[in-house]
Amino acid sequence: MTDQSWLNEFPDMSRRELLGIRKTLDGAYRDFSRAYGDQIEAFFDPLLSFLVWFENLLLNTPWWLVLGVLAGLVYFMSRSWKLSAGVTISLLAIGYFGMWDNTMRTLSIITVCTFLAIVIGIPVGIMMARSNRAQSIITPFLDIMQTMPAFVYLIPVVMLLGIGKIPGVIAVVIYAIPPVIRLTNLGIRLVPHETLEAATAFGATPTQRLFGVQLPLAMPTIMAGINQTIMMALAMVVIASMIGVKGLGQPVLKSITNQYFTLGLLNGLAIVALAIMFDRVSQSYAKRTQKHLGDVKNGQ
Repeated sequence: MTDQSWLNEFPDMSRRELLGIRKTLDGAYRDFSRAYGDQIEAFFDPLLSFLVWFENLLLNTPWWLVLGVLAGLVYFMSRSWKLSAGVTISLLAIGYFGMWDNTMRTLSIITVCTFLAIVIGIPVGIMMARSNRAQSIITPFLDIMQTMPAFVYLIPVVMLLGIGKIPGVIAVVIYAIPPVIRLTNLGIRLVPHETLEAATAFGATPTQRLFGVQLPLAMPTIMAGINQTIMMALAMVVIASMIGVKGLGQPVLKSITNQYFTLGLLNGLAIVALAIMFDRVSQSYAKRTQKHLGDVKNGQ
């Protein structure tokens, strides 16, 4: 075989090898799904039960009571009557245009996804902040998670668990969790060393330094990460509707396939309204927390 003929055949050989690798990986994942899909689905059953219960709670509770509770929560976190009034007016407008039920479904899944992202993300961020080795290992995975197209997340979870709420939750959490991890790590690392040395001099243990010094001082940065996680979760709602997640995303998807401009516009504006609500409330809470910490430092 001449050198030229080898060069001509090399692309075909590479394509055959690549095709063989892809078939092997696809077959291995399908075998894994068949062997362990039921066990993994059973593992997520408690989460599914809670999500269904929470969604039914929001849907079956009288709208005025849900509205009052949400307005109260907004005021409790922000201490702003203006913001509470804005949230109330926005939710009344959503109800007036007939999007209340879908908004409650979206609110339930976003709340659960954000809670899971916080529960998983903050400990991972703390681990990264306390170990340079852990940071070097986890950072490439976060880079992949943030640059991977959102649609790609739907493929493995649908193959493993089918369509429904739980695959949607998993896809949303994977897509939305990197900001809270990164900013938790950043916030803790930005705590001044002099402050940590002073805490150590007063006899504080590593756990006491973490919960008494580092996390409180890093809270504004952590809240910024939570804010970005919520925004990314809301952005994923429309994509997650493709695998059966009910809410505001399904009418938007329907409007795309059937060219219903008004339907898509109204539901898109409802998603924007939810995003603005979460953004303003989380920012107000972060500012209030920072002000409280400043007052404590000044002895007020």
